[in-house]
Amino acid sequence: MNIWKNRDWQPMLLKEIDEPFDSSNYIYEMKFDGIRAIVFATPNEVVIQSRNKQDLTYLFPELQEIKNLVKEKVIFDGEIVAFDKDKPSFNKLQQRNRLKNKLTIKSQSVDNPVVFVCFDILYKDEDLTNLTLLKRKRILDKYQDNDVFIKTKYINEEGINLFKKVKKLGLEGIVAKDKNSTYDINERSNNWIKIKNIKMEDFVIGGYTNNKNNTVSLILGEMRNNKLYYVGKVVMSKKKEIYEKLKKFKNKKSVFADYNEEGIYYIDDKIICEIEYLERTKSNHLRHPVFRKIKE
Repeated sequence: MNIWKNRDWQPMLLKEIDEPFDSSNYIYEMKFDGIRAIVFATPNEVVIQSRNKQDLTYLFPELQEIKNLVKEKVIFDGEIVAFDKDKPSFNKLQQRNRLKNKLTIKSQSVDNPVVFVCFDILYKDEDLTNLTLLKRKRILDKYQDNDVFIKTKYINEEGINLFKKVKKLGLEGIVAKDKNSTYDINERSNNWIKIKNIKMEDFVIGGYTNNKNNTVSLILGEMRNNKLYYVGKVVMSKKKEIYEKLKKFKNKKSVFADYNEEGIYYIDDKIICEIEYLERTKSNHLRHPVFRKIKE
């Protein structure tokens, strides 16, 4: 397949594990919280494609600067990232990602620019995907960083130590990559592994709603000043034993200080559950919550 002409493909995806590890066979990079993107660049234009093959070019006009780095046809793989006080901010990126108006997009590209954090190169006038990762990294190193294009740094062997530093800074996690791995298009490979900095907290189940696919959405809250405030929803299978207890509640009156939605069965009892999540939004809602268990 000519990956330059035929763009109907997806980037190499990562396996996920829970714990960091050390290995002389791997390099380790920070995981940036952004939008995975493939950049097709020539000296004349830049085309940006999401991992799901959506065209993002119009959303991030500032990334057209990448064309000044190249002298040939190049395909970069990386993450579109918005920064806030030197830390990746997915909330800030989402604000950019939702824009539709061309004038607003142009204005925001100047006032709140994104950065393309590049971690791989797949093409440079020829297909590079059959080269090892370290060989591709050496080719990528020839491109200079600028205001909108930054190459990821990596370390050898010490994944556990890097994860500790990332966790202390409150960043998303790390990625471990086999040094000798080739690039597997359209595949989720065991050669690239992500380890996320997951947060775990207890929350009150303030209600639930039945879904069509044999699941239930739990309405989560936390107590502040003796009142229950909404923090988000998490999907749980109806096969969980807790559902037998929840479905007895048919109260339609909200128990939240700041949330009231039709179709919800609200729960008066303080049933506590353990939730895993990535981070909180500016409105204090949970990102990527996962139900773990009921707390006695």
